[in-house]
Amino acid sequence: MIRTAIPAAPPYDRTRVTPGIVHFGVGNFHRSHQAMYLDRLLRRGRAADWGILGVGLLPRDAAMGEALRAQACVYTLVELAADGTRTATRIGSIVDFLHAPSAPGAVREALASPGIRIASLTITEGGYNTSDTTGAFDTENPDVLADVGAEFPRTVFGVLAAGLRLRRERGIPPFTIASCDNILGNGDVTRAALVAFARLAYDDEFADWIANDVAFPNSMVDRITPVTGDAERALVRGSFGIDDLCPVVCEPFTQWVIEDDFPLGRPAWEEVGAQLVDDVAPYELMKLRLLNGSHQAIAYAGLLGGHTFVHEAIGDPAVTDLVERYMDEAVTTLQPVEGIDLRAYRTELLQRFGNPHIRDTLERLATDASDRIPKFVVPVASRRGVEGIGSPAAAEVVADWAARSRAVLRAGGALNDRQAARMADALRRADAKPARFLDETDWFGSLRDDPLFVADFERLSRTRGWGTGHEEAGPGTQHPTRPPSPSAHGVPG
Repeated sequence: MIRTAIPAAPPYDRTRVTPGIVHFGVGNFHRSHQAMYLDRLLRRGRAADWGILGVGLLPRDAAMGEALRAQACVYTLVELAADGTRTATRIGSIVDFLHAPSAPGAVREALASPGIRIASLTITEGGYNTSDTTGAFDTENPDVLADVGAEFPRTVFGVLAAGLRLRRERGIPPFTIASCDNILGNGDVTRAALVAFARLAYDDEFADWIANDVAFPNSMVDRITPVTGDAERALVRGSFGIDDLCPVVCEPFTQWVIEDDFPLGRPAWEEVGAQLVDDVAPYELMKLRLLNGSHQAIAYAGLLGGHTFVHEAIGDPAVTDLVERYMDEAVTTLQPVEGIDLRAYRTELLQRFGNPHIRDTLERLATDASDRIPKFVVPVASRRGVEGIGSPAAAEVVADWAARSRAVLRAGGALNDRQAARMADALRRADAKPARFLDETDWFGSLRDDPLFVADFERLSRTRGWGTGHEEAGPGTQHPTRPPSPSAHGVPG
């Protein structure tokens, strides 16, 4: 069933909407999620002083800015239900866009404006420049070092620190910094990174001021939002008659759980579906380990199985079996979540993954796995390992990641990963002995010392031809052997 109706322009006076939020990383997810929640409030006649000023930090972000500004920063959001229903909304909550490399002074002045009370972030899991094992900020990063003493810094933490310093000099209270990325304790991680940068680039007194006076609420965000390409633009044009340069398509489901810590105020997000809570951690653990961890399981098992889209992969019994076994392991590491039936949540996740109209690609989920697997999957195995319990499904996810990456490299391809060079080196060093891949402690922590995990990983890797003298399957092709059943020391679901 496909129902479409031409969406009307935003029904509020956008000339009266002024910026109260500076958002870094105006990608598809932000536009399907946080910008959508604010649009809902604006449609109720609320939050006119909380408009979003988008900021792009990377050279490639200029294209998004040009597309948005070409259509007055209004874009089409299309929700694609599993039954084929298409629901479109014209979103107008973004009031302007600044490209930091082209206008660094304008970005700094925007951050120093008294009207800006929140700076929010969707900069990806790898954008925080911290170790997954120790949580330490990488002060040797060349981009970070280039920001020390720079008049106009380029990294997100350099730009935030410069804006806060200018506010402090002018006697303006600091804005709240709200991370909306898939990181456990994302607010805490953001605080630690920014304080470390301020200590490196400025002085202890300024760093301590940030640590003590700036609020960094934690949050959990959820909405499956694939990449926008020509097919999505054609869908919007064909279904709704709108030539939109930068539409967004997504699933109907959305969730936002936020720690209520905004000293300078915030939009009334709870009126339009967000949950404001005292402790986000149980929700974060649930979502990151069950949804995001399962996405990694689907991505690599699906690619090895020759699939392209998530809904195709989840229709493969071998992939679904892995996902369900992984969820059995992950759920043992969770805290109780108020109001959530975890069994029903898991069932709903599988239904969401199977939505055939989203057409989310496995390659999107597989991007930057060196940032994702250490945050979503490794903590499950690490927690269970401390208790002396094996995690064969988690080991299988890691083995699939390594096997797919080896296959891509051996076929002469390139890894779509922020740490592609490091990944290639790690696989090369482990060529004869798969377990040496686990020596990358920044990714795997102490798992290399967990005999159960090492044995499972090595056994599963060898079933994929690693270390046996046989080549893996090439990218996008079916591997000749599927993984075996869970090992005997696995815990039943």
